[in-house]
Amino acid sequence: MLGHKFTNAADACALAHAIVNTVREPIVVLDQELRVIVASRSFYSTFKVDPTVTEGRLFFDLGDGEWDIPKLRTLLEKIIPEHSTMEDYDVEHDFPSLGRRTMCLNARQVVYKGGTETTILLGIEDVTNMRALVNQKDELLRDKDILLEELRHRVANSLQIIASIIMLKAKRVSSDEARAHLEDAHNRVMSVATVQQQLHVAGVGRIEIQPYLTKLCGALAGSMIADDRAITIKVLGDGGSAPCREAESFGLIVTELVINSLKHAFTGAKKGGLITVSYDVSGGDWKLSVADDGIGRLPDGEFAQPKEGLGTGIVNALAKQLKAQVETTSGPQGTSVSITHAVFTAKKVRAA
Repeated sequence: MLGHKFTNAADACALAHAIVNTVREPIVVLDQELRVIVASRSFYSTFKVDPTVTEGRLFFDLGDGEWDIPKLRTLLEKIIPEHSTMEDYDVEHDFPSLGRRTMCLNARQVVYKGGTETTILLGIEDVTNMRALVNQKDELLRDKDILLEELRHRVANSLQIIASIIMLKAKRVSSDEARAHLEDAHNRVMSVATVQQQLHVAGVGRIEIQPYLTKLCGALAGSMIADDRAITIKVLGDGGSAPCREAESFGLIVTELVINSLKHAFTGAKKGGLITVSYDVSGGDWKLSVADDGIGRLPDGEFAQPKEGLGTGIVNALAKQLKAQVETTSGPQGTSVSITHAVFTAKKVRAA
């Protein structure tokens, strides 16, 4: 043991007793007939039993038979001899001195040289309070998720009401410029409301991005594409999920870029076309892009006609929060805006 060869069995026994008594959790040493050879001081103090009426007795006869637990008997009589060890096995039981407790059991069969005798080391840890705290934490997290979903639902409804009021005002003003500003504000408010609605549907925790963006773009198409405009929004991707906060940023970016395409890409003779939203992920890297086959109105590097436009600021700010970079390409075949995670971008640069 520990590189030391004992010539005296009494010395080895003394060391074993010292180890057992040093461990804070209750430990019982049983012989092959499941009689108590020795137990730690923590066992005697925890379960309020006396060594003189413990050692030499069958483990299941201790106290008033409080350890005669069917599950534990099965473990010690069958499972341990067959498998040699038992790890992290929970047993719930009513103990006269402690009440209802949850005990985590760990056991190991010790086979001595010659194989004629064996003993079982049984560790007993009271995990009642720890399990209760874990259950309480899980309940609090569930309550938080329910409240968060309810909050999103209320926010989405409130935003829709605000958007309706703005649209009523837009219909009543006589100034074309004021009407355009009010309609733009209406679209912004509706975009946030739509994102909140789809997050409410998707749930909390990690959000599956492709179904989320598909539902979001469906809602955008239904509310922002007039019947006389043959414009289709298509969502592509290879799956992937993201935390709720990150998914919300994705939704706001997509909404801004889709609105931008609807406003600018399909004007004049170009009344119809296709907007493609794609999300690709590889490990911790991802790329979100929105492309249209419109009139190719933008110079490379800019995705809104006025450089200081509100949409530009929103997308750039969200991309910065996501540690991503914005890249735009534009030509006769249309415009594409990509938001690429900074880690992926850095890898591309290093590889080049």
